[in-house]
Amino acid sequence: MYQFSYSEIMEDSVADAKERERQVLDRSIELLSIARDKEKYSREAIDALFYTRRVWVSFIEDLKHPDNQLEIQLRANLISIAIWILKECDRIRRRQSTNYQGIIDVTTIIRDGLK
Repeated sequence: MYQFSYSEIMEDSVADAKERERQVLDRSIELLSIARDKEKYSREAIDALFYTRRVWVSFIEDLKHPDNQLEIQLRANLISIAIWILKECDRIRRRQSTNYQGIIDVTTIIRDGLK
């Protein structure tokens, strides 16, 4: 029977976590794109904003956790980005903005950085 080393398990766990994060961000981008293309505040917009908000609130919670192994400065930068995204989502929800593309662009950059 083959036994995995701790480092192999941890590498797999990190790789699996990054893949899940990429998938979640892909879904957010997909929903935001659909909402953007509707050109008005719609059910698709509500779904996209709700989903995107949940994603970024979860990321903030993870980034704030003391066991998070990212550098403190990187964590702070990602939290700042998350706060901006949450504010943009709120502005769209209040119909003060239609900046779906800005959120999509920033989310795409973050997703692509997870490689």
